[in-house]
Amino acid sequence: MTADIVGTTGTADTARWAPGDQILWRYRANASDLIHICRPVTVVEDTAELLAVWLAPGTACVKPQLTDGTSVHREPLPTRYTKPRTTALSQWFGTGVLKLARPGDPWSVWLFWDHGWQFKNWYVNLEEPLVRWGRGVDSEDHFLDIAVYPDRSWEWKDEDEFAQAQRAGLMGSRQAERVRAAGRAAVATIESWGSPFRDGWEGWRPDPAWPVPALPADWGRTGKERTSAHSGP
Repeated sequence: MTADIVGTTGTADTARWAPGDQILWRYRANASDLIHICRPVTVVEDTAELLAVWLAPGTACVKPQLTDGTSVHREPLPTRYTKPRTTALSQWFGTGVLKLARPGDPWSVWLFWDHGWQFKNWYVNLEEPLVRWGRGVDSEDHFLDIAVYPDRSWEWKDEDEFAQAQRAGLMGSRQAERVRAAGRAAVATIESWGSPFRDGWEGWRPDPAWPVPALPADWGRTGKERTSAHSGP
């Protein structure tokens, strides 16, 4: 992988990654340019219609953490988004995750399995449309999510965090309404059983020859370092 970064939200003018390529799937901190989540992943498919990547069990990742060492999700909700934060190294425990994203969609769809490849559920992660760069993709999480189950039922997730993020000033009312609208659009896709839910991805399996990607030392390079030219992944 090269170190060059590309500032473009499009995909038609950027080189495609091949199956087996290792890239970074990253999230900026809300209301910030700093990267606070970074997950090395393996490319499954990269076309004009879909980017699919595999987050393998045991992958070394970066996650946000409070500066006192408290896990973000162990902090009480009223102060979860106001206490100082830093980042910490972690390992992706449990089974892996298949992540699917269509260019321009304000969400990605994640597939989870229990042990033994028993399919568990889809998870619609509402977020900024992915921005491609030479070594991966960046986004910003929008707190609100949707869980979708094998019987095609669904439910909103993390509505309390979505509301608290607004109270903490991480999301204005206009952006919150755009996120809600994106969620309603995702629900329409779920209820019509559109792609990717109808596409059989729950039967997909990773290539056993794929190694677990390593976390590079410069995982946190920011958009301020982006260039206008693409030199390929």
